[in-house]
Amino acid sequence: MSTSTSAPPARRRLRAPSFTVQILLALVVGVLLGWWALAIGETPAGEPNGLTVALETIGSTFVSLLRATVPPLVFTAIVASIANLRGVANAARLAGQTLVWFAITAAASVAIGIGLGLVMRPGVNTSVGADAAAEPGRTGSWLDFLGGLVPGNFLGLESSVSVAEDGGVSSSLSFNVLQILVMALVVGLAALKVGKKAEPFLSVNRSLLAIIQKVLWWIIRLAPLGTLGLIGRAIATYGWDSLAPLGTFAGAVYLGLALVLVVVYPLVLRTNGLSVTRFYRGAWPAIQLGFVSRSSIGTLPLTQRVVERNLGVPSSYASFAVPLGSTTKMDGCASIYPALAAIFVAQFFGLELAVTDYLLIAFVSVVGSAATAGLTGAIVMLTLTLSTLGLPLEGVGLLLAIDPILDMGRTATNVAGQALVPTVVAKREGILHVEQYNSPQAAQLFVDDEELAAEDPEQVSGRPEEAEVPART
Repeated sequence: MSTSTSAPPARRRLRAPSFTVQILLALVVGVLLGWWALAIGETPAGEPNGLTVALETIGSTFVSLLRATVPPLVFTAIVASIANLRGVANAARLAGQTLVWFAITAAASVAIGIGLGLVMRPGVNTSVGADAAAEPGRTGSWLDFLGGLVPGNFLGLESSVSVAEDGGVSSSLSFNVLQILVMALVVGLAALKVGKKAEPFLSVNRSLLAIIQKVLWWIIRLAPLGTLGLIGRAIATYGWDSLAPLGTFAGAVYLGLALVLVVVYPLVLRTNGLSVTRFYRGAWPAIQLGFVSRSSIGTLPLTQRVVERNLGVPSSYASFAVPLGSTTKMDGCASIYPALAAIFVAQFFGLELAVTDYLLIAFVSVVGSAATAGLTGAIVMLTLTLSTLGLPLEGVGLLLAIDPILDMGRTATNVAGQALVPTVVAKREGILHVEQYNSPQAAQLFVDDEELAAEDPEQVSGRPEEAEVPART
């Protein structure tokens, strides 16, 4: 007599929610925790409560981790991309097309800002008092472009020393992405000129890039947690009550940002034969992180990842265009906002702007972001615009109270534009991986390459990261 045994049924693995669901859940939980922290209020000593501190620590730590990967990622990726391109003429054409589309979308954005300023008249429809006017501590000038372009050292690092009220001294290091980009371009071109002798260096550079990308993948997996902390901190600490006196101005800014996101960008995509829905689904992870983090530089690693993996742009081009865009492509901070703010200041102080002044606003908004590429913050761009028009810089102080709230929308728009232009240029130049663009890749953003290859080897082998940009004649 024989007995047969049946194998126990295989356990079904529980799959984690998709990235989109994780982010949405993190946003909801973060908002709830932020309102809870706001309801708790400050401690008797006037310090932030423990929940606010915890949220701030979680969010700032995540952004710091992302920023830490920026210098090595930008340097190694650009050197590797130059080695892959092998054709300076092709790279020069791609760079030229990138700058042209930067200017086109910036011009459309500033036109929207000027139009809303004239129609909604935020400087007249405000209840903010003149006593809030104050000059900013930092201003922008046209000479800043040279300072931001020429590296002060090999890695583009900058150090600063601050003295606290108790006499303590602290120092910190920061970096300039534009300077790192310049150094990487020079080193990459030099490696091409050296020839075979540079092959060991290029091999080491490729290995470093692979390692950095692996570390970056680990960090990005923490995005939902970082989102929770960032949005919670925003709810708990930003001056939301100050919106009322400047409600018309804030409404005009967000209306302008919405018009760029739902009218200008979709029009550009449609004109170039690209799906609007596919673009925003693929770029969404970076856009939402830009909104909650208020940092294009901190979002840069994620922006580059979604541009390559979700939108199908070859890494040999994306590794150049995305870092360049993170410093010079700012439709929110450098186009809509300065235009509206300049008109607000002129209206508030009762100053008439001539047609030539509006043309100057457009000019500064289109090219001014390059002039202030070595600096950060919309306030720098605003002071450049005001000083160019001869408007009082004290007007900056009127808007500082709600700047963090506006900066969330501005940064999200910046990041969307930084993803849009490389995608459009790649499509026009015939190097966009169209199948990748149209595939449901957003759900696989946080799937490691090894896991993705196990499920679908062709999905990884055909990815644009491994494809060289073809030279066109």
